[in-house]
Amino acid sequence: MYKVTAAAVVAAILLVAPAFAQDTPAPAGAYLYIGWPNDGQVLPAGRPFKVWFGLRNMGVAPKDVDFPNTGHHHLLIDTDLPPAGQEIPSDRNHLHFGAGETETMLELPPGKHTLQLLMGDHKHISHKPPVHSKKITITVK
Repeated sequence: MYKVTAAAVVAAILLVAPAFAQDTPAPAGAYLYIGWPNDGQVLPAGRPFKVWFGLRNMGVAPKDVDFPNTGHHHLLIDTDLPPAGQEIPSDRNHLHFGAGETETMLELPPGKHTLQLLMGDHKHISHKPPVHSKKITITVK
């Protein structure tokens, strides 16, 4: 006979819970793009520059606000898209704009850099299918 403890039941629930998480559907025709800077842009070193986020056919809502056809921006710097269905990391390569911001000031060291936008749902998880911009390359010198 097996003895099941409360801790074992809680552990089992926590292990199975992600399987029941629902994907947030992307609205039809959602289009995300970087309005500025442009792909191939050369920017001066030592000065912040504006990054402007463009979005069509979808709304922007702050993190923790679960409203249909909305999400918030994440700016990916010098990295690839994170795995679908997982929380978008928050680090120097994955900047979160959970207050609903649609632009930011950014300063990068000299060199070539890539920028890409990714929409996240109220839990910082990409939509299904992911709504992301084209990856652009800029040069800071």
